[in-house]
Amino acid sequence: MAILNIRNLPDETHARLRVRAAMAGRSMEAEAREILNAACDALPSERPGSTLQELVDDLYGARRPEGVVDALIADRRHEAAGE
Repeated sequence: MAILNIRNLPDETHARLRVRAAMAGRSMEAEAREILNAACDALPSERPGSTLQELVDDLYGARRPEGVVDALIADRRHEAAGE
C-alpha cells in the first residue's frame, strides 16, 4: 500500500476533516482515505480515444485556467528552497 503525506493543509480543512471523521465513526486517516477513494471512483476510468486535453476541456470548458503549470512549478521551487 502507498503512503501519502499532505503538506500545507489549512487548519480549517484539518478541523473539518476531524469533525467529519468523528461523525462517520472513523479515524481521520480512514475518512481521508474514503474521500479520496470516492473522488477517484467518480472520475471516468476508461474514456476511449480521450486525451488529457479533452478531459481538461470537458472539466473547464471556456473557463480553463491560465498559468497553472507555472504556478505549480513556482510553488514546488519555493517549498524546495525551504527544505
